[in-house]
Amino acid sequence: MNLFVEILLFVVTLIYSYLEAFVKLFIPVKRKSVSGELVLITGAGHGVGRVTALEFAKRQSRLVLWDISKHNVEETAAECKRLGATVQAFVVDCSKREEIYSAAEKVKQEIGDVSILVNNAGVITAADFLSTQDHQIERMFEVNILAHMWTTKAFLPTMIKNNHGHIVTVASAAGHLVTSFMVAYCSSKFAAVGLHKALTEELSTLGKDGIKTTCLSPVFINTGFVKNPSTRLGKILEIEEVVEALMEGILTNKKMVFVPPHLNIALLSEMLLPERALAVLKKLTNAKFDAVIGQRSTK
Repeated sequence: MNLFVEILLFVVTLIYSYLEAFVKLFIPVKRKSVSGELVLITGAGHGVGRVTALEFAKRQSRLVLWDISKHNVEETAAECKRLGATVQAFVVDCSKREEIYSAAEKVKQEIGDVSILVNNAGVITAADFLSTQDHQIERMFEVNILAHMWTTKAFLPTMIKNNHGHIVTVASAAGHLVTSFMVAYCSSKFAAVGLHKALTEELSTLGKDGIKTTCLSPVFINTGFVKNPSTRLGKILEIEEVVEALMEGILTNKKMVFVPPHLNIALLSEMLLPERALAVLKKLTNAKFDAVIGQRSTK
């Protein structure tokens, strides 16, 4: 195919895509069933992971719940069982690769093939870069991105074999837009978004159209991980509204879920606005949270 024909095909595809998106505004989106699917959720003992587990339980999914806290994960499991779901709970430290692989093997042998993987476990340290200790940086990368790779490597082969599955990445707005006093955290979340995009592209190249991917990117959520967050524009999100958007994204096979949705406008403005105007806009937003500043230590 010569270059002119390829360019013409691109223009036609572009126009068709815009027309299709416009028509879909007036047509209810079809939602898939997750009844009977084996769903594994990391970080299921608290926050987004816990509420996501409850939502899958309401939809008759079978659940495998991982968390570092035995008490928390068993509490979530008990709530899911009260909703009628079949649930297995595991204590797993997602900062440890071998622990992830060991638990994954146990799941495959004793329970079955995971068809929906929700990589939700995450940690954060809010501090200026030089005050962030080495072990804190390492742990953020171990949990926020490397764990995603290890779980995906563990469960993706069967998904590829069956050409069926869904990999969910719980990232953050900090994986698209940066903020001060979260240098390591932003870096780990940029990596998580990158993993989602690259894996999505690779699955498409391999022709595995039955494996879907979704990435969740919310702003500050009221989970307690970030202390005293505030912003002049917008609001601090509640867990339930974030999970509602996430579930809608999963059920409709949406690739990127921004919460709130107008975050994509902020991304566009970062590309289009002059640097000086962006600086004024950030001051206008005035996002704040408690952070350790000025304690120089790497121990």
